[in-house]
Amino acid sequence: MEMAINIRSSSSSSFSLINPKTPLLTKQLFGSSFTLSSFPNTSKTISTSSLRCRRSRFSFHSPIKCSVSTETSTTEKKSQLMRRGDIRNIAIVAHVDHGKTTLVDAMLKQSKVFRDNQFVQERIMDSNDIERERGITILSKNTSITYKDTKINIIDTPGHSDFGGEVERILNMVEGVLLVVDSVEGPMPQTRFVLKKALEFGHAVVVVVNKIDRPSARPDFVINSTFELFIELNATDEQCDFQSIYASGIKGKAGLSPDDLAEDLGPLFEAIMRCIPGPCIDKDGALQMLATNIEYDEHKGRIAIGRLHAGVLQKGMDVRVCTSEDSCRFGKVSELFVYEKFIRVPATKVEAGDICAVCGIEDIQIGETIADKAFGKPLPSIRVEEPTVKMAFSINTSPFVGREGKYVTSRNLRDRLYRELERNLAMKVEDGETADTFVVSGRGTLHITILIENMRREGYEFMVGPPKVINKKVDDKVLEPYEIATVEVPEEHMGAVVELLGRRRGQMFDMQGVGSEGTTLLKYKIPTRGLLGLRNAILTASRGTAILNTIFDSYGPWAGDIITRDQGSLVAFEDGTSTSYALASSQDRGQMFIGPGAGVYKGQIVGIHQRTGDLSLNVCKKKAATNVRSNKEQTVVLDTPLDYSLDDCIEYIQEDELVEVTPSSIRMCKNPKLAKKTR
Repeated sequence: MEMAINIRSSSSSSFSLINPKTPLLTKQLFGSSFTLSSFPNTSKTISTSSLRCRRSRFSFHSPIKCSVSTETSTTEKKSQLMRRGDIRNIAIVAHVDHGKTTLVDAMLKQSKVFRDNQFVQERIMDSNDIERERGITILSKNTSITYKDTKINIIDTPGHSDFGGEVERILNMVEGVLLVVDSVEGPMPQTRFVLKKALEFGHAVVVVVNKIDRPSARPDFVINSTFELFIELNATDEQCDFQSIYASGIKGKAGLSPDDLAEDLGPLFEAIMRCIPGPCIDKDGALQMLATNIEYDEHKGRIAIGRLHAGVLQKGMDVRVCTSEDSCRFGKVSELFVYEKFIRVPATKVEAGDICAVCGIEDIQIGETIADKAFGKPLPSIRVEEPTVKMAFSINTSPFVGREGKYVTSRNLRDRLYRELERNLAMKVEDGETADTFVVSGRGTLHITILIENMRREGYEFMVGPPKVINKKVDDKVLEPYEIATVEVPEEHMGAVVELLGRRRGQMFDMQGVGSEGTTLLKYKIPTRGLLGLRNAILTASRGTAILNTIFDSYGPWAGDIITRDQGSLVAFEDGTSTSYALASSQDRGQMFIGPGAGVYKGQIVGIHQRTGDLSLNVCKKKAATNVRSNKEQTVVLDTPLDYSLDDCIEYIQEDELVEVTPSSIRMCKNPKLAKKTR
């Protein structure tokens, strides 16, 4: 197909298409920032394929153009809405490990939030113990900085797909997002998810190509891939006209070109000021604030966090708390806080458009609206996507019950699980088949595992069953969830990984080389069932070099039976204490989980059998004592036992097995209700 383009040189450079009704096609051809300086001053006929190939030439040294124009900021005046120019509300969204939290660290340091001589730890926004241990962000958090007399509220969000509910929840607090993309990997599965949600809200997007200082950085590819992702997600022409910033979060540098970075993040701050609009508010309207997050303080009680959409909120004010038109109750604001720098600061009054924290309403829930006492109306509630994986929680029934935990009864367990629903919108809890069993549903195994880890640190003792996918039935056909799995693996291990994913009903739809490091990126569509227990298997197949990322795609037809584990378990058949003498002979049967001197009970899993099927062992057997004196005791050499973490145990167990979780121990055992005959 040929398209004629007339280009003329004048003081106001312009061009015209033969068919003026194809602005989106023009954008696909020319990119988000099209300049005419490279064309001669003559009319030409250029094929669309050549224009497509030339896109990267025009995407770097272009002037800043943003999706928010002056027209869009004034059209709301018809409905008596106005924009605040002294505030920007932004969320930083990205795939896991693309550098969101590190970038926030640099923004905080350069905006003089901390003293010059103040010690600041890395990833300061990851304040939770588990977040710091695992090196991931689990909860979205608020902070703010001041740049040129403008307050910028920043929300740091998680990157794992299991915590996508946190991202969905906070997007109605902001007007724009910084989409952080790795300069080598480019857009990844979670990048697609968070961008899709931001575009649905109509938010402005600034694309930050982070880690630009990596040796194998490929900014041209990343920008083109991101632009194609915008097109795939049906973004508007204005949204596709995104601003690109190139940055190194760890060095605290940014620029409009990958080869010309400033000494600080100034270009990033300027892009935020120019491209992200101020909040659209109804200053003189009735009070409206949507509770988007809940925190708890021992002295202040429940604290509701959200953005004020309309009106003015004052300390000591009587308000109405609404869930729907017919369900309202009254409350009083005892204390009011706003975010300044890295802390919450008391305030007497907050105007519409700012993000604040409200104390005094004891029973406030996420999704409820704090409204004017007389004329208040509720805002639309928060909706998140449905969970895809469930696990059964039950009280501990092992012989060691009550030795280590503080909360062991079904009432303790029930109260804690239902309390989790107050702030974790993406999770669901239902009563199980018995009074002491509860079914917890979440976005993925990691989502539920983090809850289990938090509970054991709080002193709870309980058992959990293996993860199961949540199927749907449509027109008498069983549909199961499918996910998009991306695997980065060195070329020498690619064969083993491809074979493993094929056995789990995965279908490859893309394969490409990544950078100059000899790494291949594989993309699969695979049933969620096939992902259960896959992470450890894929690390073993690739000798610890593969990186697996997954995200929910859609429901599809049942893929058939999937075998996730070929080996059986070694099971103790009596209570007691393990001995070196017994373990020496037991380790010939497989790999052990325990060492000598460990307490075991009947039915506990003590190792992995080297063959299929379970095998019962006596790991408490002692050497027979005789009156014959030997010259030398036999030296016993034991293999180092496998040290399985909570995540590893949950991946390992099958249908008839359970994980026993206590504050100081994690054990696995056979489910006595589903006990199979062991040989």
